[in-house]
Amino acid sequence: MTDHHTYGTSTHTADELVRLVSDRLGLVFTARDSDYRGVYHLASTPNGRTEIQPNSIPGDDGEDDFYAPEHPATQVLLLTSTSTPDLALRARLGSIQGLIHLHHKAT
Repeated sequence: MTDHHTYGTSTHTADELVRLVSDRLGLVFTARDSDYRGVYHLASTPNGRTEIQPNSIPGDDGEDDFYAPEHPATQVLLLTSTSTPDLALRARLGSIQGLIHLHHKAT
């Protein structure tokens, strides 16, 4: 089973959120460039991965689309995937001012 969580913020830029999460969790993020997702930041751990990216992504028609269209007011997303539920991770992310838990899914 994989535990997925989506957080969002309109308070912080992607770079600011990378710094905040790095400081809070001790993660090292690597910037990635994707034709589909645009520029996003990835950190992997033995238990899963954490990604930070803008909600606005390049569209095929030259117009930007939303990665999470159900949250159009959210400027930056933080996505976590862990192999088991990680309550400590959720608590540390919940302590970041301006970061809101948007969605949870277990697969």
